[in-house]
Amino acid sequence: MKLLFAWRYFKSEKSVNAINIISWISVLAIAVVVAALIIIFSVFNGFEELVKGLYADFYADLEIKPTQGKIITLTSQQLLQLKGIRGVNAISLTAEEKAVLVNGDYQSIVTVKGVDSNQSSINNIGKHIIRGKYMLGTTEKPSLVVGAGIENAIGIDVDKSIYPIVLYLPNRSELQHLGSIEGMNSFSVNPVGTFMVQEEFDNKYVFSNLGFVKYMLDMKPDEYSTCEIKLDSTLNEKRIIENIQEILGINYLLQTRYQQNQSLYTAMQVEKWVIYGVTCLILMVAAFNIIGALTMLVLEKQKDISVLKAMGATNGTIQQIFLAEGVLLSLIGGSIGVTLATLICVLQIKFHLIALSGGTFLIDYYPVKILLSDYVIVFITVLVIAVLAAWIPSRQAGREELALKS
Repeated sequence: MKLLFAWRYFKSEKSVNAINIISWISVLAIAVVVAALIIIFSVFNGFEELVKGLYADFYADLEIKPTQGKIITLTSQQLLQLKGIRGVNAISLTAEEKAVLVNGDYQSIVTVKGVDSNQSSINNIGKHIIRGKYMLGTTEKPSLVVGAGIENAIGIDVDKSIYPIVLYLPNRSELQHLGSIEGMNSFSVNPVGTFMVQEEFDNKYVFSNLGFVKYMLDMKPDEYSTCEIKLDSTLNEKRIIENIQEILGINYLLQTRYQQNQSLYTAMQVEKWVIYGVTCLILMVAAFNIIGALTMLVLEKQKDISVLKAMGATNGTIQQIFLAEGVLLSLIGGSIGVTLATLICVLQIKFHLIALSGGTFLIDYYPVKILLSDYVIVFITVLVIAVLAAWIPSRQAGREELALKS
């Protein structure tokens, strides 16, 4: 009943045309802010999904590393035990170290990562090859797959490269001479492929085979830098990690993909909610139009309020009618905003109408992902702000003592 009164007040003719104008201004202001909020959320979701996908192509579901130092020891028996754990789908061993890559007069500090044949089951670096091929060679005849930034920094082209480049790695047996050439092991290696994931990886990593990197670092057969594991996503991740920790003990640090990149994921969430907070402030400013519209409507409907009170309506009933009017304005505006935002997002998903400037990103359009939870958050936010905005004029309407004129 109260919503029916609110609807009749909204669509009825007003003696003062400004009331209609202010009401529609409040509706349109809410519609614009709601549309903007949903679109911003959807774009953030799109970028978040894209970045997480890129990190999933590079980082393992679970990484085992030493709690201290750079090297872990994993015996063949321990590896068999790990493979026997339910939920462990694949295991890949790595050897990783900072190195210097030299091509004539050009050189660059890189991180060389030696991986075994199981690495393709752990991540998808192979699908990000933009030139050449993903081929790591053998211990005796190694080859390199380099990041696009490194390829540019040392001036090579894997498609046209004829001469090998020189890779310098620390000589663990000559640590006292680490600052000189005696403290380094060197090897001439052919670059055969270039990958491009994102700048953080492209400017840092080169890949080769595990046997070669271990040989260059003088690592023992059971020594590795990390052990990367692919988990069964259908099972309880926490329980699988607990089982692995029981086998390995406390001297091994286990990190999920989220824990390996916790600062990144946290920053993405903080950015999203900061934007949400700023947009809510704009929505609160828009809500002042509701206060103005309702205040003028109360003055317009003084006679109606007197009639309703004469018929037995309480102050609370009058207050609820005008409170419902404020909610109605917000719902109409919110519905228009949601429809508009959904239409824009769907068009962007299908036709990529809005392009990214610069041309340096992996995609040339704004990614968008629509989530139902965003709609729920936005609607709740709009309703809360609308109720708060309508509270003052509706409370005043209920408390006024009005009488019918003779």
